[in-house]
Amino acid sequence: MSQDAKQSYPVDILLAGASGGDQRAWDQLVELFAPLIWSICCRYQLRRPAADDVGQVVWLRLVDQLALRPDPAELVTWIAATTRQECSRVLRSAGGPYTPGPRRRAADRPVPGTRVLGPDVLRAERHSALRVAFAELPPECQQLIALLIQQPAGPAAQIGARLGIPAGCVDRHRRRCLDRVRRHPAIAALVS
Repeated sequence: MSQDAKQSYPVDILLAGASGGDQRAWDQLVELFAPLIWSICCRYQLRRPAADDVGQVVWLRLVDQLALRPDPAELVTWIAATTRQECSRVLRSAGGPYTPGPRRRAADRPVPGTRVLGPDVLRAERHSALRVAFAELPPECQQLIALLIQQPAGPAAQIGARLGIPAGCVDRHRRRCLDRVRRHPAIAALVS
């Protein structure tokens, strides 16, 4: 795989490319947001075929939205809301309303031996939101965070030298970059 194929781009660039027919941009959008769609489908306890159908509907609706130039900052919220609406529609058409959330009645408890997806679903949503937020960071923040999460991260002087910033400023840059991640709409949607 070429270096270009592995590079991630901000969502606004991916949306512009996908709306212009760039297949690689569309593929990156799918790779970026598919875990979010899947995790919401899991929260609604949809089986794989129904979850795949929901995903297809969400992607088709996004294709329609591309012509309207969706706001990149609102894309995560739009995808999550559209996925939830479609999951609810699928469940209603299957014969009953369902509201995701904690189980309250004995009849709602899972049958012994079935897999409960709670922590895995939350982890997948967090991972997807972090990927989106990371992809939206400026390249210098992406490089800094990538260097800082390496095992071991290395001394500030080494990190500063690799990035061309003074060693005494590494921590300040780190805080600024992490603040940008925290304020990203994808992360804010998880917290609210």
